[in-house]
Amino acid sequence: MSARSHWYEEFAVGRRHATRTRTITIEDHLAFCALVGYQVPLFLDAKQAEQTDFGGMICPSHLIMSFSTAMTGDLFSASIRGLLAIENARFLLPVRPGDTIRTEVEVISKRMTSKPGVGLVTFRDHVINQSDQTVFQNDKIALIACRPADPNQAEQR
Repeated sequence: MSARSHWYEEFAVGRRHATRTRTITIEDHLAFCALVGYQVPLFLDAKQAEQTDFGGMICPSHLIMSFSTAMTGDLFSASIRGLLAIENARFLLPVRPGDTIRTEVEVISKRMTSKPGVGLVTFRDHVINQSDQTVFQNDKIALIACRPADPNQAEQR
């Protein structure tokens, strides 16, 4: 499922927006670790990771954040004007290669800025695994454009 992009006016405080799902493959996991240079046995060595409190390999926190960010980006791909802050990030449960995650995006607050046509929206991302457990949460504060007056301009974005 891919969400359509929304304008400032379409985000209602308290509403949750569903995003697509993503199964994190072992290939995704290993490629991410290689890309960023992680060399942590908890992420890469199944035998060593079995000896930890997690009982096996887990995914790096930033891999979860990256996939979640891509999912949430679908909601405002045409309207985002900037990400100002990420706050209150909490990793609640481990995510492992093979898990399937989705992100539900809750609108926490919104207000217009001093710049015409742009609002400030605080979103709370709820990352949920295949067992319907919340594994990660964070708040994103973003500048979101209002719907253009010319409908043709909205379609071009």
